[in-house]
Amino acid sequence: MGSRAPHALVDTTPAKTIVVYRNGDQFYVGRKFVLSRRRVATFEALLEQLTEQVEVPFGVRRLFTPTRGRPVLELDSLQAGGKYVAAGRERFKKLDYINIVPRKPAKMRKLKEITPVVHCGMSVPSRWQTFHRTSRQINVFTNGRLFIPPVKIIIPKFSLMEWNSVLATVGEKVFPLGGVRKLFTMNGHLLDNPKDLQDNHFYVAAGLEAFKNFPYWKSPKVPSEVQQKYTDMEKHSRRKKKEDPEVKDTHKQDSVSPKAQDSVFYAREGKQKPKAEPLIQSGADGDVFKAKTPNQETQEAPEVKEAPDVHLELPVDRRPAEIVKDAEETHRHTSDFEGNREKEEEKLYEDNERKMAWEWKPLN
Repeated sequence: MGSRAPHALVDTTPAKTIVVYRNGDQFYVGRKFVLSRRRVATFEALLEQLTEQVEVPFGVRRLFTPTRGRPVLELDSLQAGGKYVAAGRERFKKLDYINIVPRKPAKMRKLKEITPVVHCGMSVPSRWQTFHRTSRQINVFTNGRLFIPPVKIIIPKFSLMEWNSVLATVGEKVFPLGGVRKLFTMNGHLLDNPKDLQDNHFYVAAGLEAFKNFPYWKSPKVPSEVQQKYTDMEKHSRRKKKEDPEVKDTHKQDSVSPKAQDSVFYAREGKQKPKAEPLIQSGADGDVFKAKTPNQETQEAPEVKEAPDVHLELPVDRRPAEIVKDAEETHRHTSDFEGNREKEEEKLYEDNERKMAWEWKPLN
C-alpha cells in the first residue's frame, strides 16, 4: 500500500478588528481595520496598509498603545477590538484618544427676513425686497403700435445694476425704430433708473422719437384693475383742463423764455395796437406847413414878395398829373404817319411823270 501525501495545514486564525488613531490629532476619531492572515501576513505589510489609509507625515513607521504609549512590534501582539495610535518617526504624543467623540456640525441659524411695518391698508410697491429678488418681470409695449400686444420680459438681477443693461435686455424682445433708447410708463413718464421698475407692470419702449400718447392700457392683455386706474386718471386730467383753461395759458407763457418774450417778434395775447390818431390841422388855412399862430418877432416885419422871374420847382407829389400815352397808341400814330408819307411820295412821282410826258409830246 502506498503512503498518503501529508495534508497542507490551513491557518484557522480568526481575523482581528482594531481601531487606529493618528498621533497628536485630538479631532481624528479613529478608523477600523480588519486584519486577516491571508491579506496581512507580516507586520511590515500592516504598516504599508495603514500608510495608505491613515494620513501621517512621512508614512506610518510605528504603532503605540493609546494609554501608556508602548510600541507594538509584532502582529501577535495586536488584540482583537484593541485601539492603537499610528505615528511616523516622531515620539508618542499623549492624548485621551479613547474618549475622542466626533463633533456634531453646528446648526445653521435661520436668518429671519425683515418684513416692512404695515401702517395702513394701502397697496404700495415695497422697495425693501429689491436686493432679495433674483429677477424682475415686466410687460413692454412698442411706442406708437397700439395693436401689438405687450411682450413679457424677465430682467435678471445682474442686469438691474445698470440702466443700459436693462435697455439692452428689453431690446432683445421689443424692436422700435432705431432700437430701444427710452422706457416710459403708459402715461408718458420717462424712466432712467432700474429701481423705478416694478414687477408685473406695463411700460412703453421707444427709440429716439418722442413718446406717442396712445391709450395703451385699453389692450386686452392689461388687467382690468390697471385699465380702470388709467381710465380714471385720463378723465381727471380732461376735467381739470376744462375747469382751468387759464392754467394752460400760464403754462404756455412759462414755457417761453423771458428773452423771447421781450423780442419784437413775440406776439403777446391781450395787447392791441393803438389806433392812429387823426391828423389835426395846425395851419391857419389848413396848411400843415404854416403855423396857426405866427411868431411875435415876425408880426411887424414887412412882407417881401417873390420875384416874377424866379423859377420855383415844386416837389413831385405837388406837380400836376400828366397824361401818358400808351405804347399801342403811340405805335398806331407812328404807323399812320408813315402811311400818309408814302401816299404823298407816290402822288408826287405820278405828277412828275405827267409833266415829263406832256413836255415830250410831239406837236401835230
